Amino acid sequence: MSLPTSPALAEPAPTLRLRDQTDYLRLLATRIAGTSANQMLMVALGWQMYDLTRSAWQLGLVGLVQFVPALLFTLPAGHLVDRHDRRRLLALSLSLQCTVALGLMLASLGAALSAGWILALSVLLGMARAVQMPSLQALTPTLVPSSLLARAVATNSSVMQAAVVLAPALGGVLYGAGPALGQGLQTLWPLGPEFWGAAMVYGVSLLLLLGAISAVLSIRPRPVPPRTPSPGWRELTAGIRFIRDQPVMLGAISLDLFAVLLGGATALLPIFARDILHSGPEALGLLRSAPALGAVGVGLWLARRPLRRRAGVWLLVAVALFGLATIGFGLSRSFWPAFLALAVTGAADMVSVVIRQTLVQLETPDEMRGRVSAVNSVFIGASNQLGEFESGATAALLGPVGAVVAGGMGTLLVVALWWRWFPALARRDSLTPP
Repeated sequence: MSLPTSPALAEPAPTLRLRDQTDYLRLLATRIAGTSANQMLMVALGWQMYDLTRSAWQLGLVGLVQFVPALLFTLPAGHLVDRHDRRRLLALSLSLQCTVALGLMLASLGAALSAGWILALSVLLGMARAVQMPSLQALTPTLVPSSLLARAVATNSSVMQAAVVLAPALGGVLYGAGPALGQGLQTLWPLGPEFWGAAMVYGVSLLLLLGAISAVLSIRPRPVPPRTPSPGWRELTAGIRFIRDQPVMLGAISLDLFAVLLGGATALLPIFARDILHSGPEALGLLRSAPALGAVGVGLWLARRPLRRRAGVWLLVAVALFGLATIGFGLSRSFWPAFLALAVTGAADMVSVVIRQTLVQLETPDEMRGRVSAVNSVFIGASNQLGEFESGATAALLGPVGAVVAGGMGTLLVVALWWRWFPALARRDSLTPP
């Protein structure tokens, strides 16, 4: 007679190291390649738009036309993420971004790029992000044990920010090197040398996006819930109701929305680089890299030493520091103080991102992850893309310096109000399931 086998001996314990989670590492590679491509693309796009128009308003419109399709498509996308293969939906969103990079590259090579063409392709970017963000966020918890989720979120943010450090700087260097390359290649392609830099940046972005598609499709398929009839309004808005009934989650997400909506200065970086700091596209790339540089250090620290106590207070303090650093950037008149201030905004934002994303993932049941992630994506998209429009519109009225300083002060006001209006968030202690 054989002896009974204990469950511990019958099935080996799961591996509890992130580096051994193969599918998670493939998703990480997808994030790195996709983020790098997007950051390089936005450096060239922003510089070209300001070069063509010299208008803060037009720079702001780039953010607005990305936000509107994201707002319209994100809730249906969240339902799709909960009912279909998340890997394939993510690959679809990356394919749309390939179309954008290819369109910008061909228009630059043909010297046919216009502000209208940039805005039209920016609409496609908004549609792609409507699917990309909920797909990415919903995939991560299915690829790692729950005990590793907080570290996975911190690692995701860290490596993405590392890509954001290197990619914009590389994009700026490629853009700046374009005229010299164009002089040497004019006999092969009769194109003005000023167009070669942008075309090179878009071409490298396209290659990175193709690599990201390959990485995500190599992830092993996960079980897909049975398909249901076309959703009604109640089904589409289930994520909104779920977040509304979770005061800690609602406070954390809305805090990020209003803080970045008011305090973000990304859309105005081409103006600061060219007209205030009197520099070129290389400086623009470095300025776009600065927040990520600060975020990488903090993210790596949090991956090794996760926050264990007073998570709500840390979140509110981090957002306040983000506002103060934004004011410091707006008042800077030379490159390195501006670079340092932006690095501090990234470090503070990383604390906010890790706490917020961990709270959302821990408190959301798996069958709701797509819809909740979609709503979270709308909030993040509003703070980023709509924040870019707000920055451009405000800069058209107050000037770039006035717009950035006013936004930083608005962020500090938001922190004070949220501390009072969401006491459950301020009291939240640990990043573990309640």
